[in-house]
Amino acid sequence: MSKKLFVGNLPFSMRGKELRDLFSEFGEIEDATVILDKMNRNRSKGFGFIEFVNDEDGDKAIAAMNEKEIEGRPLTVNEAKPRE
Repeated sequence: MSKKLFVGNLPFSMRGKELRDLFSEFGEIEDATVILDKMNRNRSKGFGFIEFVNDEDGDKAIAAMNEKEIEGRPLTVNEAKPRE
């Protein structure tokens, strides 16, 4: 079963590949997406989503990366809420 995580407070320069690289040490990643600003496609909105193939890998990533500083910004990492 896969686990999707919300990752907030990302540096505005970060893209999906960098997000994937940042979390790849925790396990196999199915998808990594950084949400981009509609008006300025060169800048992220500061958050994204990462989906791990295994739940356990997602749990490890949450434990290790929540509140970890990346480029001076403490990340918020938790399980993503389903879309309504």
